Order: sequence, then structure tokens, then C-alpha cells
Amino acid sequence: MTFSKKHAWLLIGVGIWNFFIWITFAKNLSAAHSRGEDHPSGYWIAHTVLIVVDLVIGAILATVGLRALRSAKKA
Repeated sequence: MTFSKKHAWLLIGVGIWNFFIWITFAKNLSAAHSRGEDHPSGYWIAHTVLIVVDLVIGAILATVGLRALRSAKKA
């Protein structure tokens, strides 16, 4: 499968956006935990898993975008 440069940049942008959003959310979640907000443990576990999964997805999208961009430059 081949991607155009604009598709490659879109994937890179979405990957970067994922990192920005989920790292910000992780900081906010950590601050809430430090303040002692009262939530069941399932809340903390679910959100932590969600953050990790979405950071992995962002890394995959950015990697695919970078590879596609390099491939487009060679062609």
C-alpha cells in the first residue's frame, strides 16, 4: 500500500496529536490522584489502560506516517 505525502503528514499529525492529548490527560489524572480524589480503583485502572493503548496507537500512526513520507521522497 502506498500513501501520498499529504496522507503521510496526516498520519504524523494524528500521532503527534494523540501524544499531546493523552500525555495532558495523564498529567491531569495523576494530579487528581495526588489530590486524593475518591474514585474506585477500576476508574484509575481503566483510564491508565486507555492512556497506554492510545499512546501506542499514536506511536504506530506516527511511525507509519514517517515511513510513508520517506517512501514518498524516494519515489
